[in-house]
Amino acid sequence: MPEPIEAEVQHHGEETIQRELWGTRVGFILAAVGSAVGLGNMWRFPYVASEGGGAAFVLLYIGMTLAIGIPIMLAEFVVGRRGRLSPIGALRKAGGPAWVPMGFLFVLAGFLILSYYSVIAGWTVRYGIDAILFGFSDAPGDRFNEISTGFPAMVYHVAFMIVTITIVMLGVEKGIEKAALVLMPTLFVILIGLAVWASTLDGALAGYAFYLKPSLKELLDPTIIRQAAAQAFFSLSLGMGAMLTFASYLSRDENLNREAVVISFSDFSVAFVAGLVVFPVIFALGLQGDVGESAVGALFISLPGAFVEMGSIGRWVGLLFFLALTVGALTSAISLLEVVTASIIDEFRVPRKPAAVSAGIVITLLGLLNASSLGLLGVFDKIAGELFLVLGAFGLSVLVGWRMEDPEHELRLGASPWFAGVVPGVKFTLRYIVPPVILFVLWFTFQDAAAAVRAFLGG
Repeated sequence: MPEPIEAEVQHHGEETIQRELWGTRVGFILAAVGSAVGLGNMWRFPYVASEGGGAAFVLLYIGMTLAIGIPIMLAEFVVGRRGRLSPIGALRKAGGPAWVPMGFLFVLAGFLILSYYSVIAGWTVRYGIDAILFGFSDAPGDRFNEISTGFPAMVYHVAFMIVTITIVMLGVEKGIEKAALVLMPTLFVILIGLAVWASTLDGALAGYAFYLKPSLKELLDPTIIRQAAAQAFFSLSLGMGAMLTFASYLSRDENLNREAVVISFSDFSVAFVAGLVVFPVIFALGLQGDVGESAVGALFISLPGAFVEMGSIGRWVGLLFFLALTVGALTSAISLLEVVTASIIDEFRVPRKPAAVSAGIVITLLGLLNASSLGLLGVFDKIAGELFLVLGAFGLSVLVGWRMEDPEHELRLGASPWFAGVVPGVKFTLRYIVPPVILFVLWFTFQDAAAAVRAFLGG
């Protein structure tokens, strides 16, 4: 087992502060994978894949992860580890005062995303409890309407936030890392078990065919290309400062290039395996038409209905599925709250516990609004969960590609010869490839966000 990393000391004027660090490399990787793995993999990925023609979307998602996701993750790692601070301070250090607003954008994104993400996570907890106590409802649409908004949604949202706040209060090594060491292996085991079971269903082959056979026409569809890029940002926790913050707790001898590849492909693996669970179930029960109606319908109406049709085994399969969703949601929620908490600690010199509690309480209160309205939740998702992330990713590519002094040096620290050899290509990608792709995605993302706001306001 890797040796624990000794804490580093930072000097800030008259103050001497001990910066928290990860206890082990494995702990960091699992925590970072946990940040990336969440509802974005198991809620959004199967849904947008079904919209994008299945395999066409999967191939484009892999391409976007390689071409855009990994370079942007490396940009976050470089800024975070060199700065040894959370987003606001790290961006100030890397690019000067002009980049501070982007740091605030990261913090705002984490704040807003967690305020609605925790509501959705509360739904997953409620469905798991349903499975334990009395099984899934024969009228899944009505059941979803009962628990998705109002007092039931608020109660589970608050309960989920209490757990998240408690873990973040305990700190990087004793809270976040220890939680990841337990939760992530649990998630992997559950998903693999479900995928093996799904392969035995009568409709498994049809589901795999839809999921794994691409169409050239769909591969060239601008809408699907944009959706794949947006999914890469959301699923990898990019553009919101989570990876930047986690990297600020890394030692100087960690191989950033290797860790980015491991984290990205671990994240994709979870999303891919989730598809191997969802699509056989959908095709076995003839629900493919229902899934295309909405992301919410795919996960919280169609699948519970499928579990009911399976009989007694469906109850336990559903329980495991929603348990996996809850675990993934919790690991992501921890990273979102850590972005806000670390920023309060660094900018205002507040101890961790009051920083986590105060940030968590305000986010919980805002989340009560999202728990009262699905329409508002959808607007938050479009603005914070998509638009802000794309803006953040674009800013990072410009900062590290054009403004930051010698980012290659940071990437070479701890790197093996092979990874050190590809470092120049990372900067080239951040300069010339990532920005135009992101601007393409940004145009459509902005239109989607504007449309969501107009729809919510009745215009």
